Amino acid sequence: MVSTGAVPNLAFRRLRGQRSAGEFAAAVRRSAREIGEQVACDARYIGRVESGEIRCPNYAYERVFLHMFPGRTLADLGFSPRETVRGRAARAIAGSPPPPVLHSDTDEESDVLRRVFMTSGTTTMAAATLGLGGTPAAAAVLPDPRRVGEREVGAVEKAVRQIRLLDDRHGGDGLYRRASRPLRAAYALLDSGTATKRSTADRLHAGAGELAISVGWLAHDSGRYEDARSHYAEALATARVAGDAALEAHAFCNTSFLARDTGRPRESVRAAEAGQRAAQPLGSPRLLALLALREAGGRAGLGDRTGCERAIGRAYTAFGRGPRDADPEWMTFFREAELEMLQAQCWSALGDWSRAAGHALRAVRLQDPHFTRNLALYRAELTWDLARAGRAAEAAAAGHQVLDLLDRVRSTRIRAMLAQAAGVLVPQRGAAEVGEFLERYAEVAEAATS
Repeated sequence: MVSTGAVPNLAFRRLRGQRSAGEFAAAVRRSAREIGEQVACDARYIGRVESGEIRCPNYAYERVFLHMFPGRTLADLGFSPRETVRGRAARAIAGSPPPPVLHSDTDEESDVLRRVFMTSGTTTMAAATLGLGGTPAAAAVLPDPRRVGEREVGAVEKAVRQIRLLDDRHGGDGLYRRASRPLRAAYALLDSGTATKRSTADRLHAGAGELAISVGWLAHDSGRYEDARSHYAEALATARVAGDAALEAHAFCNTSFLARDTGRPRESVRAAEAGQRAAQPLGSPRLLALLALREAGGRAGLGDRTGCERAIGRAYTAFGRGPRDADPEWMTFFREAELEMLQAQCWSALGDWSRAAGHALRAVRLQDPHFTRNLALYRAELTWDLARAGRAAEAAAAGHQVLDLLDRVRSTRIRAMLAQAAGVLVPQRGAAEVGEFLERYAEVAEAATS
């Protein structure tokens, strides 16, 4: 849906010419592969650009577009300067409080927070209806947004848990826009409400910050990287205003992950190191292990094999200390399977494909089937690593397993990984197993963009 006041990008539309939006999206994906980028461009994305909903592309798309149209600038392509669309992120990074929510929206957004999501008519989203017994959740009633008590804070905390649960099962693509609304409602409570007790105020800050991270993660998983960056920065600002070290460590953890995924490995390392400093006094070895693996991922992106191995070693040592009562609630996904997966990504970034495939295979075998999205992710990583290792038939078999899950999981990140693996396998399409996978992949990809 086009946001109010959006100005159509006619310059970008002219560049598409006579090609359909789907054909042009395919050309964007081909250009991305030429320069080693990962974008999951589809007809819907092209429509969002041309409608003016996307005023400036994220950095990955910027590099692809400038590669496609050499000699042109973003302005030539009809985009707005980046600094004009990143004000909220800049403020949050500076450590100032999140921007206020307009009070005229408070009643509407409080109602949205109570219901958390509006369900859609699709099968996948109907399955994602929040609440017990398939009925929409009535998370809390907010009779007076000026007074914040247990019921209001409970609504925020419940929204965080429900978003995480749905993300574990379905991925971020179908959830992000709806999840943004309870986030605005939570910050409306912070902006206009008065907590009845200090402990309530602390929980509200923590809940709003965790909700910002959860919504940021949905943006991250669905390829909306600038939105993710803004939400993570918002959470970091909230953590610093509240003096909440646990929230700060979580925000840095996700910021590091995003920086790695968007080709900023040095920033990834710095954020992971900052997260480790914040987490040190919290008494959670598992949190320190995850942050060490975030650092390892950044160092792998820098080509620093020695630094990467040292960080992995610290992660194993910390992980081996076992779980603690102080482990954050959001870390339920961080089990041995995730430990293997993050290692696989490190070795993949360093070009050691066979070693990466070994860790990815162990991750697949260890993963709890409850985490459907991560199971699809691990299998996509395995497909990629096997393809790059020259083990085409095994890669095709793993790729089929990813496709088996895509009717339940909607994740731009996973689709992008599978698209890259399929691209690597194209020269081997003469092999029966590979040809069958590529044919099926093409059918699924076409259906997704239609």
